[in-house]
Amino acid sequence: MLGIARGKACVAFGGDKGRALDIQAGDVVALPAGTGHRRASASGDLLVVGAYPTKGGAYDKTRPDEVDLAKACAQIAGVPPPAQDPVYGAAGQLTTLWADR
Repeated sequence: MLGIARGKACVAFGGDKGRALDIQAGDVVALPAGTGHRRASASGDLLVVGAYPTKGGAYDKTRPDEVDLAKACAQIAGVPPPAQDPVYGAAGQLTTLWADR
């Protein structure tokens, strides 16, 4: 999860063939495990809050040229979906959307 607490940015999601999106304060981005993302540009006051919605979630920053693809795919497939939508709780749609991936 990326929560934009202040400022705005353009973020590229999904690697070289992905899509760049403009995000701003108040936006929340839910990224399935393994989704590449990088800041393309940002306002000087940008403040991002990151979180892992699964119990025991861990930060694993690797770059495409530093990873064994088969190992990474296996690790990504093993990440469980969140127990509930981290923004809207039990009534949120994230768990349904995540299951459809």
